[in-house]
Amino acid sequence: MPGASKTYPQQAGAIRKNGYIVIKNRPCKVVEVSTSKTGKHGHAKCHFVAIDIFTAKKLEDIVPSSHNCDVPHVNRVDYQLIDISEDGFVSLLTENGNTKDDLRLPSDDGLLTQIKDGFAEGKDLVVTVMSSMGEEQICALKDIGPK
Repeated sequence: MPGASKTYPQQAGAIRKNGYIVIKNRPCKVVEVSTSKTGKHGHAKCHFVAIDIFTAKKLEDIVPSSHNCDVPHVNRVDYQLIDISEDGFVSLLTENGNTKDDLRLPSDDGLLTQIKDGFAEGKDLVVTVMSSMGEEQICALKDIGPK
C-alpha cells in the first residue's frame, strides 16, 4: 500500500501492554507500561518497555502521558509455502495465485527448523507473514497436513 501511512498517532496514556508502539523508528510490541506521578508542575509520564517485532531487541521510551506516540500499523497475512531456495529465500503463494519471492526464511531458529523440516517432509505449510513500516517477516507456521 504505497502512500498509506506507516503509523498513526495515539495518546501515550492510552497505549496498553501488548499494544504496539514505535520507538527509535522501530515497530515494537509493548511488554510493560508504567506511569509515574510527577512533581507539582510536571506531567505524568509513561515508561514503555517494548520488543522490536522484527529483531526482538528490547527498547524503552519515556513519554508524557498526554503526548501522542506513533503506533505502527501491523498486518498479518497467511501464504502457502511453495518452495525454499538454496540462498534462504522462500517462494509463497498469494491469494490471487501469484508468487511472492522477496522474503527470507525467519531468523528465529525454532521456526526456521519447523519450516525446513515440514517442507522436507512434503507437508503443505502455511506461513504467517507480519508486516509493518515497510518490513516483512515470517512470524508463524501453520501445518495444513500431508500432501
